[in-house]
Amino acid sequence: MNKDFFKKTRILDGGMGQELLARGMEPNGTLWSANALIQEKYHSLLLDTHLDFIKSGAEVIVTNTFTLRRKRLHDNNIEEKFESLNKKAGEIAMKAKKLNPHVLIAGGLPPQNNTYEADTRDDEIIENNFYDQAKILDPFVDFFYFDVLSSVKEFRLGIEAIKDFNKPYLIGVHISEGTKLPSNESISDIINKIEHKNLLGLMLSCVSPENYEKNLNEIKNLNVPFGFKLNAFVTTIAKDGYIAKFTKSNGNPNEFLGQRKDLTPEKMFKFAKKFKDAGATILGGCCETKPAHIKEFAKLK
Repeated sequence: MNKDFFKKTRILDGGMGQELLARGMEPNGTLWSANALIQEKYHSLLLDTHLDFIKSGAEVIVTNTFTLRRKRLHDNNIEEKFESLNKKAGEIAMKAKKLNPHVLIAGGLPPQNNTYEADTRDDEIIENNFYDQAKILDPFVDFFYFDVLSSVKEFRLGIEAIKDFNKPYLIGVHISEGTKLPSNESISDIINKIEHKNLLGLMLSCVSPENYEKNLNEIKNLNVPFGFKLNAFVTTIAKDGYIAKFTKSNGNPNEFLGQRKDLTPEKMFKFAKKFKDAGATILGGCCETKPAHIKEFAKLK
């Protein structure tokens, strides 16, 4: 694909996991969005959700692979399904693309350990985890998307893991609050401390619009295409531990992270316009953003 793709305004999709729950997918503990792949009865729901984001204006869809990381499946005693579930996610995204050939597929590579926390495991384990997932997704995707990672180490190892596939990548940085990653590193460290050869751009992912604004100046000064996948959670900090809270929540993160009612599509549009006017070209949504939000973003094309 053209490495300058995100130098023009592009519209990404919204939050898949929470949207699937809102549309009737039964929660399944920490497996979350993976349940749409584990249970065949939800395959059409997943496809329809991809298609609805596209109808709303999304030019890029992300594979539904956020909870298909090897460790999460291992913890739920279904690691043997790692390959088949990731492959199915790619196949369903490809079905949506075949109906909409202009759309690109981003291969979603999530944090390989816990969400919203820096992965402190051994480098070899992390790199192998990224490689294993990327290898399965590679035949289905136009580029890779590092989805909501929390440390420079994870980005460095993820980028190393995908080098053999010779595909560009988009960076999705998570900041829970303030201006530092959960690892206490800066956004600039991701650009300055890693050699980038196939970088498409950098986003803050699964962040509130207010917190995105706090980091806007730093992102603008990186001299790479930039943007966002905004969420509508109250917080992304689970004080007693994300997985522990997830387990007690009947499989719906908004029960412990909170669901903001004020971020209507119209209000989110105002934030998106402000950020676009400041130079953002990558406009998308994360948890609790719906096709209606993406439809508003698409007006900024």
